Amino acid sequence: MPRLEEDTIRILVSTDNHVGYGERDPVRKNDSWLTFDEILQIAKQQDVDMVLLGGDLFHDNRPSRKAMYQVMRSLRKHCLGMKPCELEFLSDSAEVFEGAFPYVNYEDPDINIAIPVFSIHGNHDDPSGDGHYCSLDLLHAAGLVNYFGRVPEADNIHVKPVLLQKGRTKMALYGLSNVRDERMHRTFRDNKVRFYRPNQQKNDWFNLLALHQNHYPHTHTGYVAENMLPDFMDLVIWGHEHECLIDPIRNPETGFHVMQPGSSVATSLVPGEAVTKQVAILNITGKKFEVEKIPLKTVRPFVTREIVLSSDRRFNGLEKKPNNRPEVTKRLMAIVDEMIEEANAEWRAVHAEDIDNGDEDMEPPLPLIRLKVEYSAPEGANYEIENPQRFSNRFTGKVANRNDVVHFYRKTKKKSPAAAPGMSMSESIAESISESVETLKVDDLVQEFFAQQSLKILPQAPFGDAVNQFVSKDDKHAVEMFLMESLSTQVKGLLQLDDEKIVDLDAHIEDFRKVMEENFSSGQHKTSQRKRRFKEKPDGWDSDLDGHWVDQPQALEEVPAEAEPKGRGRPAKKVPTSGVTFSDEDEDMDMDNQPVPIRAAPKRGAAAKTTAAAKKAAPAKKATAAKKAAPAKKAPARGRKKNTPFIDSDEEEEEDYQEDEDEEEEEDEEEDVVMVDDEEDPPAPPPKSKATSRVASTRASARATPPRATPARAAPAKATQTRATRAAAGKKQTTLNFSQSQRAKGSQAQAIEISDDAISDDDDAFESMPASSRSRRR
Repeated sequence: MPRLEEDTIRILVSTDNHVGYGERDPVRKNDSWLTFDEILQIAKQQDVDMVLLGGDLFHDNRPSRKAMYQVMRSLRKHCLGMKPCELEFLSDSAEVFEGAFPYVNYEDPDINIAIPVFSIHGNHDDPSGDGHYCSLDLLHAAGLVNYFGRVPEADNIHVKPVLLQKGRTKMALYGLSNVRDERMHRTFRDNKVRFYRPNQQKNDWFNLLALHQNHYPHTHTGYVAENMLPDFMDLVIWGHEHECLIDPIRNPETGFHVMQPGSSVATSLVPGEAVTKQVAILNITGKKFEVEKIPLKTVRPFVTREIVLSSDRRFNGLEKKPNNRPEVTKRLMAIVDEMIEEANAEWRAVHAEDIDNGDEDMEPPLPLIRLKVEYSAPEGANYEIENPQRFSNRFTGKVANRNDVVHFYRKTKKKSPAAAPGMSMSESIAESISESVETLKVDDLVQEFFAQQSLKILPQAPFGDAVNQFVSKDDKHAVEMFLMESLSTQVKGLLQLDDEKIVDLDAHIEDFRKVMEENFSSGQHKTSQRKRRFKEKPDGWDSDLDGHWVDQPQALEEVPAEAEPKGRGRPAKKVPTSGVTFSDEDEDMDMDNQPVPIRAAPKRGAAAKTTAAAKKAAPAKKATAAKKAAPAKKAPARGRKKNTPFIDSDEEEEEDYQEDEDEEEEEDEEEDVVMVDDEEDPPAPPPKSKATSRVASTRASARATPPRATPARAAPAKATQTRATRAAAGKKQTTLNFSQSQRAKGSQAQAIEISDDAISDDDDAFESMPASSRSRRR
C-alpha cells in the first residue's frame, strides 16, 4: 500500500518492559533496562512519531532508584531533542491527563520533546498508597512520559481518547489501564465501561486501544474477552501477556485486529517467554495500517524443553536397572549441553550482521536454560534422579539461571482440593505446590488454604486479597491494615447493637462477616481509599541494624476520620436494633464517635461542656446555687483587652462567650456552671518584671472589687493574686462556644431530663464547693 510520509503516523509499540526485574541477580541484573534502552534507541533510529507502551514499564509499583534512574536516563537520551513533533494534539488535556501538569509534554514550551511517549499502567506498576500515585505519575510530572488511561473508579469506567492528527490521518488513542481481572470482567458485564467517540467525522478516525488485562480465560471471570470491547475499534494493543504474538490477528466477530507484542524480558521460565522478543513499528495512514517487526538483540537467549523419560529413546531400559541415578544424570547433562549450544547459535544468528561488520569478538551472554523432566516409571520400575539444585549447580558459569535449570515432576492423578484422610493441611498444600509449581498463583493457594478452614471472625475474600497484596505488590502493611479495619468495623457494629436483643453473639459476628464478604465481592471494599500515615520513628531506631522504619509492619497507622459536630440542630443517628448494616461513613468513623448507652445529662447539657478536671455534671440544684454565688467578670475581661493592642484568640473567645451568656441571662434564669478542682493551690510562678506585676495587680484588684454573695467565702488576697497571675500567663480553661443561632435551633429539640438513677451515689464526686474557689462562670 503506497503511503505518504506526511500523512503516516509511525508508532513504536512495546509492552511489559519490566524494568528492574532481577536487578539483584549477579548475572541478569542489567537485562531489563538494557533492552528498554534498545527499544528507545530503535524509536530514534526509525524516526517514529511517538512511542506507545502497554503497561508494566516497571516490574515493581515502587521501583528502586536504579530502575527509575535507568528509565529516566534512556528517556532523556533518546526522546528529548530539537526535532519537532509533527503530531497535532486535538483533545482536551484536562480530560485525558490528570495530575500537576494536565497537558501533553511536547507542547510544553520549557521542554524539547522529539519523540513523545504515551503509556498506561499495568498490574506491576499500578497506583497505590496515599494519593493513589504510581511511578508513571513521577515520569509524567517530570515531562518524560504522557500517562493516560487512568481508572479513578473501577466500577464506573469512562474511557476518553487522545485525539492526534498528522496530515490527513486522524487517530483516536484509547487507554485502559489495569484493573483486577475479576473486577474488570464484572464491570464490562454490567455495562459500566463507557467509551467516548469524537462527535465529528466518526468514520474518519483510526481507533486504537491499548489495554493491560488477561487475554485468555485463566478462570471463569479472570479475563477480558475480545467481544466485550467495542466493535468500532480498528486495532487493539494487548498488554500483560508475555508471549510475543506480534502479527495482528483479526477477530471475525468484532472486526478489529489484535496485536500482542509480549514482554521484552523473560520473567518466568515458561515456553511462552522463549519466543523471540520483538517490537513493532505501526504505520497508520487513514484507516489502514501496516506492521514492521524488529527483533530485539539485547535479549538474553532462552531455550526450554520438556522430555518424558519413559518415552524418550535415550533413556530406554534405565528404569529397570538398579542404582541408575549416575546414568540418568549423565544423559540429562548431555541434553542440557545441547540446549546451551542451541541458545548460542540463536544468538549468533540474530547478531550475524554485527559479526560480519567486524565485531567477531562478540561473545554470547550466558543463556537461560529450562529442562522439564517427567520421570514417572512403569509399575515395578523406577528412575532415580538427582537433587535439582545440585544438578543445576553443575552448570555454573555456563547458564544464567544456575539454580533452576531442571524441574523434575511425576505424572499424578488429579485429586480433589480436600485433603486426603490422615493427611495434614500443610502436607496437602505442599503436595499441590509440587504438582503445579509452574502455574502456582498466590490467589489460588490462599483460596485452597481457606477452603480447608472455618473462619468465624475475619472475612475470607478480603483476607486473601490482603495476602495477595503482601506477596505480589510487596505491601508490607496490607495484612496489618486488613486486620485493623476488619476488627474495628466488627467492634463498631457490635457496639451499635441493643444489649437486650443480643441472644447469640456468635450469630451476630457471623452476620457481620457475611456482610463484609458481600461488600468485598460487590466492590464496596476499597482499601486504596483509606487514609494512612506513618508513625513517628522511635528514638534510638537504627536503620542500618533494624531496617528502614517505613518498611516495618508497625510503622503504618490508619488516620481516624474527623468527628462530626454534634449539636441540637443535628438529628441523632438511629442505631439499628436488628440486622447488620454498613456504610462508608460507618467504616471511616472513629471509635470515639460510636453511640454509647444513654446517660443522664443536665437539662441544657447540649449547650455546656465540662472541663477535663471535672468530667461529671453537677445536679441541677447545686448548679443553680453555684451560679448565684459567682460574680460577673465582664469588666475585668474588657479591661484586660484595653491594656494591649494585640488580641489573644483565647481572650477573644472568652469575651464573646461572656457576652453571649449576658444575653442568655435575660431569657433564662438557669445557668450552667463549670466545675473546677482548686483543692490544691498551684505553685507560685517565677518572678515577673515590674510591668507584668503592675498589670497583674490591676487585674487582681479588679477581680476583688465586685461584692461576693457570702463574705465569709471571699478568697484570700494571695489566692486571688495567684489566679490573676495564671490568667495573665494565658493559662485559661477552655470551653465550647455556642452562639444564639445554635441555641435557637436547639430549642426545638427535646431536652433530656436528669434521672435520679443516672446520678452516682458517690457524694464526693458531686460535693458542693465554695463559690469563690471552686466555681467560675465562663
